Amino acid sequence: MAILQCGQRILDLNRVQVMGILNVTPNSFSDGGRLFQLNKLSVDKALVRAAKMVDEGASIIDIGGESTRPGAPEITLQEEMERVLPAVERISRELDVIISVDTSSAEIMTEAAVLGAGFINDVRSLKRPGAVAAAANTRLPVCLMHMKGSPADMQDAPFYENVVDEVVAFFHERVRVCQAAGIPLDRLILDPGFGFAKTLQHNLVLLNRLESLDVMGLPLLVGTSRKSMIAGVLGHPVDKRLSGSLATVAIAVMKGAKIIRVHDVSETVDVVRMTEAVMHESSAKEE
Repeated sequence: MAILQCGQRILDLNRVQVMGILNVTPNSFSDGGRLFQLNKLSVDKALVRAAKMVDEGASIIDIGGESTRPGAPEITLQEEMERVLPAVERISRELDVIISVDTSSAEIMTEAAVLGAGFINDVRSLKRPGAVAAAANTRLPVCLMHMKGSPADMQDAPFYENVVDEVVAFFHERVRVCQAAGIPLDRLILDPGFGFAKTLQHNLVLLNRLESLDVMGLPLLVGTSRKSMIAGVLGHPVDKRLSGSLATVAIAVMKGAKIIRVHDVSETVDVVRMTEAVMHESSAKEE
């Protein structure tokens, strides 16, 4: 699959695309609260941040209103709607970029699609009530992520007999569910879920064997940006994890990832394009 129809916009997967993370939450592990004023989301701030990421080369802006860090509690649907939908509407109206909604809620998938969203990114892989039907009805591409349990308990001693085989089996099962609901293969993307119900060793194995996660030729989305796996190897706090994150990006691209989800767009775009140039032994620019 080379082309994704994302609402009114096209995503070309003949080259690796960068997804910029826009957390409209007060408690994200990395940048929570930066877009809030007096505990209320500033849509103006969200727009400025999104515009900066687009200028830096992001082709997708992933808007999430619920923190999914380890141990994070669930929030109410109303809270999530109040955070996500105004940002989707404003950014979709003012920027020429694909808007992704990072949500597991059927209602938000439906409303966001009406407001201009072109992509659904669900860490719960459409397991919440009504989510599969809602996603199917939007006719938007959907990213299915692997996770055991929920963000609140996912890091409580996760265990796998074989993490690669179990992630692949999970993907096959969720793809079958989606197909049965009317979501065709050419609208599905898969995410191994780095940091979600995984130990450091599980994360390292999945990244090293990323090419083994091929399921029906579906494209892979990889999100390792600033995650604890970087700290597990390098020992750095969140604000010092850029170089480690970029190393994982280069590896992921060389192993076949098609969408890279990150906080640091400009640096990531450089790494992606440089890695692609080596892989294809060609450059878009003349020396």
